Amino acid sequence: APAAAAGTNPRYGKWRLKPTDPNGAPSTNLMAYEPFNGTGMKVTINRLEADGSLTAQWGYTTMLDGKEMPMTGSSAGQMASVRMISERVAEITYRRDGRILRQLTNVLSPDGNTLPIIYMNYGADGKADSATFATYERMK
Repeated sequence: APAAAAGTNPRYGKWRLKPTDPNGAPSTNLMAYEPFNGTGMKVTINRLEADGSLTAQWGYTTMLDGKEMPMTGSSAGQMASVRMISERVAEITYRRDGRILRQLTNVLSPDGNTLPIIYMNYGADGKADSATFATYERMK
């Protein structure tokens, strides 16, 4: 099985969105992957404020089996599903009212410290209409 026993999943830990601003604007998102219910994962996204405090944003839990689970606090969707394609590649789908809003593919780097993500955004017609990219770096 791609996702190993609890505590051994190489994605577990805290991740910071790598700033893309060439002028050095600070990151604003922190993501945490934590063990959940044996072999699952709890995903939490928080906003990093200028004073260093965190503002709760949204999250969900998953058993990494492609089954939809409810999201909490998200404007990006109502349901999330995570399917592990391999130990390092995950496909995440966000839906609202049964319609795909966004599909993400993230690939954990070989050293386990970088998590690039491709976001495919879907329009009202159900077709992919744009892509965005982000990279998260492991916090140590």
